Amino acid sequence: MFITANTDNIRITTDWARASREDIGRLANHPAALIGDAQERMGVMTGTIRLATPGLRLAGTVLPVLAREGDNLAIHRALDDAQPGDVLVINANGDTSRAVFGDILGEICVAKGIAGVVIDGAVRDVDELTAMKLPVFATAITPAGPWKNGPGTIGKAVACGHVVCHPGDAIFGDSDGVVVVPRADVGAVADATDNQDRKEDAIRADVRAALGH
Repeated sequence: MFITANTDNIRITTDWARASREDIGRLANHPAALIGDAQERMGVMTGTIRLATPGLRLAGTVLPVLAREGDNLAIHRALDDAQPGDVLVINANGDTSRAVFGDILGEICVAKGIAGVVIDGAVRDVDELTAMKLPVFATAITPAGPWKNGPGTIGKAVACGHVVCHPGDAIFGDSDGVVVVPRADVGAVADATDNQDRKEDAIRADVRAALGH
């Protein structure tokens, strides 16, 4: 960690697999809404989880973190074990009084190849995070900083935006919001999303033809 703190109260699980990078790549350029439609509109986070860094989108694998309200010690510790392509999915208990993520953590994420951050809680330093091109989704934005006391968990399933996110699941986000795809289903959902895309392209073509465009 880049801070000095006792992390004995952070419980860590590391024995889990990540979704296929190839299948994530197949889905990465599809809109989150289309992916959600392709899995029967399941796995879509609530609209309270909004993009805080305009114009950016994310695709990667879930690294789940449970943090105490207003406290980001578990997030700091999670970055020690994070791998390139991971997305920090943080249950900060929906607290909006203190930001648990900001530009210092963002710098570490960029250096480690983290694909993005999703927080059921608050973020700050959004101009800096946008400039470093780190996609961040959150419930709120506030300048108030966090504590660093713990406790927390890393690598255990968490709820975020009303969706249960398991370690290694695939996750995608854009200006519309965030959708999670269970790790075991990513290949099938990629196929279904490709099919849905073709169907919608055909509908658009029919509309344009009918309107003489």
